[in-house]
Amino acid sequence: MDLTTLPLVSTLLDLTYTGLMALTSLLAPVTGAASAAMAIVLVTLVVRAALTPAGIAQAKAEQVRARLAPRLRDLQKRHRGNPERLQRETVQLYRSEGASPFAGVLPILIQAPLVGLLYSVFLHPTIAGHPNELLAEAPFGVPLGTSLAGAVAAGAATASTWLVIGCLVLVIAFVGELTRRLFRVTLPEPASGSSRSPVPLAGILGVLQFATAVIAVLVPLAAGLYLATTVVWTLGQRLVLRRIYPSTP
Repeated sequence: MDLTTLPLVSTLLDLTYTGLMALTSLLAPVTGAASAAMAIVLVTLVVRAALTPAGIAQAKAEQVRARLAPRLRDLQKRHRGNPERLQRETVQLYRSEGASPFAGVLPILIQAPLVGLLYSVFLHPTIAGHPNELLAEAPFGVPLGTSLAGAVAAGAATASTWLVIGCLVLVIAFVGELTRRLFRVTLPEPASGSSRSPVPLAGILGVLQFATAVIAVLVPLAAGLYLATTVVWTLGQRLVLRRIYPSTP
């Protein structure tokens, strides 16, 4: 079942689409053929700025986890043979610090519908029964509804398609690599005598940093612009918040 066909979702998509098209028309005298692309970038920036409190909550949660990391490791050593006791002591530790091990999760859940709504506008050829003219815009000589994977499969990938979408994919991958290097995930050490190794998980987490770049190959150019703007904003935001809320224990 396509959720976008539901009356409420369809109406919200139509309103979002109408707003984007209006912004495109407003920007046209200044940005010309790139007005649709600039509209997508501006709307994405506005959305990400509105979600800044969620980023702050996550930064605070990372700071708390880093501060409690030595004590959590001590609990793991003392209660490694008693998982139930370890869980109780961990919850008690967070509670005594006025924190929660799940801090930062709620903001992510709150922002998901908003981000999903904006993203859906870039994926559907029709919205509320009328054509999605946004996808027909071609700010760089490539229609915003074109995906690199789809163009290659149809044998319609032009040099412009490869250049424009390829550059977006490279930007996303580059930012993903920067994010991986700057925000390395510290995995807990396995309990003494355990055969479990953290290496496979670490490898998976590293690969996931580049999942967005892979998605950008599959989705329309409009969605790729949204993804590129999002990852660049997110990296910049995390760098700023890390200075404000340092996570070094």
